Parts: sequence; C-alpha cells; structure tokens
Amino acid sequence: MKRILHLALFFGLLFVLNPSDAVAQCEAGSYAEACIPKLKQGFNFVKSYKIDGEGGSKKKIEYSYVFAKGTQYMINMCTGTNDADGIVVSLYDSNRQLVSTNNANGKLYSTIAYPCNATGIYYITFTFNNSNNNCGGAVLGFKR
Repeated sequence: MKRILHLALFFGLLFVLNPSDAVAQCEAGSYAEACIPKLKQGFNFVKSYKIDGEGGSKKKIEYSYVFAKGTQYMINMCTGTNDADGIVVSLYDSNRQLVSTNNANGKLYSTIAYPCNATGIYYITFTFNNSNNNCGGAVLGFKR
C-alpha cells in the first residue's frame, strides 16, 4: 500500500511539474488597467479591452462600440514594453472602412485618436505583426 501511495505521489508530481506544460500567462487585464491613467488629459475613460493572442494562436481580436458624431475618441494600448510590441490596432466604421490605425509609415504607435464624423457602430481590431508576447491591453476614451 505504501509503495502504491509513493508511486501515485511521484507520478502526480511529475505531471504537475512537467516543464513542457509551462506556458506564460497573458496578463491582459493588468495591462488594460495600467492604460487607464495614460489617457490624455480631457479624455474620459469608457471601456477597457483585453488583447490576448493566446501565444500566437489568435491572429485577430475584434471588439465593437457605438461612436457618436462630434466626439473625439482615443485608443491607448499598453504592453509589457514601452511601445506597441507588434500589435496593430485598426478602427473601422459601420461599413467596415478603415478610418484610423496605429500603423503609420512603418511605425506602430501606442495611441490613436479619431474625431467621429458619423454616429454608428465602429469595430476595433487588434492584429499581431511580429509581436513578442501577443499580449496587451487597451482603453477607449472620449471627449466632446
């Protein structure tokens, strides 16, 4: 009986401590929380977004939000680095036409601003372009 207990304990520990199962966890919620105070002065926090590419298995993450005409919106991204870390954010209008992106002249910025000209549903997509972690957070803010 003692030998069976030792074998069960050994195999249980072997299963739990198996290094091949060790996968870094994405702390997207923490990144999103850290982004809230980084909204520029005058912008009000609206919503946070988790950007979890699940270690590269997800290629695109999409959210939607209703934007109002005459309002300026800002999307801030936060990653484990000081830059966008290969995360491209694109903003599409209700007709799925690209209206703004953080990808300009081959450089990825961590913030985009968009002055809304038409009320409607807008789509915020995050894709990964040579990202190190496929992980981050973003916040949406507005001002009138």
